[in-house]
Amino acid sequence: MVTRDEAIGALEHIRDPDSGLSLVELGLIRDVMAREAGVSLTLVLATDDAEAKREMEAAVREALAEVGVGAEHIHIRSREVTDFERGEIAKKLQAAAQNGGAAASTRAPGLLDADHPATFIAVASGKGGVGKSTVTVNLAVALARRGKRVGLIDADIYGFSVPDMMGIDTRPAVGENGGVEPVTSHGVKVISMGFFVEDNAPVIWRGPMLGKMLRNFFNEIQWGELDYVLLDLPPGTGDVSLDVHQMLPRSKEIIVTTPHATAAFVAARAGAMARHTNHEILGIVENMAWYERGDGGRDYVFGRGGGAKLAEELHTELLLQVPLGAPDNHPSERDYSPSIYKEESPTGRLYMELADLVIAKTGK
Repeated sequence: MVTRDEAIGALEHIRDPDSGLSLVELGLIRDVMAREAGVSLTLVLATDDAEAKREMEAAVREALAEVGVGAEHIHIRSREVTDFERGEIAKKLQAAAQNGGAAASTRAPGLLDADHPATFIAVASGKGGVGKSTVTVNLAVALARRGKRVGLIDADIYGFSVPDMMGIDTRPAVGENGGVEPVTSHGVKVISMGFFVEDNAPVIWRGPMLGKMLRNFFNEIQWGELDYVLLDLPPGTGDVSLDVHQMLPRSKEIIVTTPHATAAFVAARAGAMARHTNHEILGIVENMAWYERGDGGRDYVFGRGGGAKLAEELHTELLLQVPLGAPDNHPSERDYSPSIYKEESPTGRLYMELADLVIAKTGK
């Protein structure tokens, strides 16, 4: 059963298209009640336009469905706004304008707005342990090295690792407007669940809370202007991956696998999910493709051919093969991070090539 607070939390993300303010904050969604029979509420209409009413009701139903309320358990009462309420709304809009928040003409588009100019790239895998997060952080840094404005969302809520991989030991700060600012590292703006837990504590949540946190990462963070937003998805095809595919219908995707036949077989499911939700697959990255010996020879520790076979099955291309290894970084270095390759290193140059391919494919 969804609680009243959970229902209101979901509804707070519905925005007035003109002001960008929450309908809950404006008082256009009221009397929210959550019981075993479902969720009931009052929808206050500032217009008598039938199409606008249908759109608002659809937005309410979609938001409640994301926290697990079935369509048959959502009860909406609609009424027109009173003159007194209209005056109260006008006051709130005026206050928001004075604080720099009102007017859609001056409001920067949110990450989930259809007109946001950033290209979204979700990095996925069928299973854990294939180096998906390593590929994500190094691609993000490589794009930043090419002069792109990059945001990185660690969407692996349970298995967050990006802050540690990038050597981040600070927390997000509160900006001038009261919003949370992402942490910038290696030229990349980063947000992660890891910033909001203490001492590597586990996150023990059910699916609806995961979606709510992910939506907060999109809506409540002061991202500024971005060219690319990379999402490090959890492995598999679970709740968070499904939420991302639903929230970002225009997202593109990179699938990470190892050369091992089983890893590629499982990764095909992530690719099939992208296809099923009409997401464009940019290509395949085969990680741990070989181990390079001191004499220059190669040992294919995990076999060969998995990435190429997966690319063929998903009708896409093999973008990159990355050798097995780790960055040669030292903790005494100013920008130390355990997982970011230096630009001039052999593997660092490979990631720069991957960034160039992504830029060419996305036209940025």
